[in-house]
Amino acid sequence: RGRNEQLERELGARYVDLETLLKESDVVSIHVPLTPETRHLINEKRLRLMKKTAILINTSRGQVVDTNALIKALKEGWIAGAGLDVFEEEPLPKDHALLKLDNVVLTPHIGASTVEAQEKAGIEVAEKIVDYFRKHGA
Repeated sequence: RGRNEQLERELGARYVDLETLLKESDVVSIHVPLTPETRHLINEKRLRLMKKTAILINTSRGQVVDTNALIKALKEGWIAGAGLDVFEEEPLPKDHALLKLDNVVLTPHIGASTVEAQEKAGIEVAEKIVDYFRKHGA
C-alpha cells in the first residue's frame, strides 16, 4: 500500500522494512493473507533477527510461520515466547511439540470469536433471512 507520512506523524510511528521491524520490536503481531510470498515469511533467518525478549503473535494463517523454525527458536531462546491462534497443521495433533513448550500460548483458531464478532455474525445472518423472505415471499 505504500508509505503514509502524515499517518506516521499522527501516530508517532515510522515505516521500516521487515528486517528492521523484527530486530527492533518487542512484540510482532502478524496480519497478512497467505500467498506464495507470505508462506514461511517468518522463517529461521527472520526469527534469529528478533530480540531474545520478543514475543511473536500469529493470528493470520498458520503457514505464514515456519513451525519447525519457531519450535527451535522457542526451545533455544532466540525469542521469549509466542502466541498462536493458527497452525500449519490444523487441528494441532495432541502430541505436537508446541504443546510441550511453556513459552507459547495456543488458542484453537478462535481469535475472531469475540463478543463483537459474534454479534456482527448474528446480525448478518438475520439480514440474509429477511432479504430471502423479501425476495421469495413468506
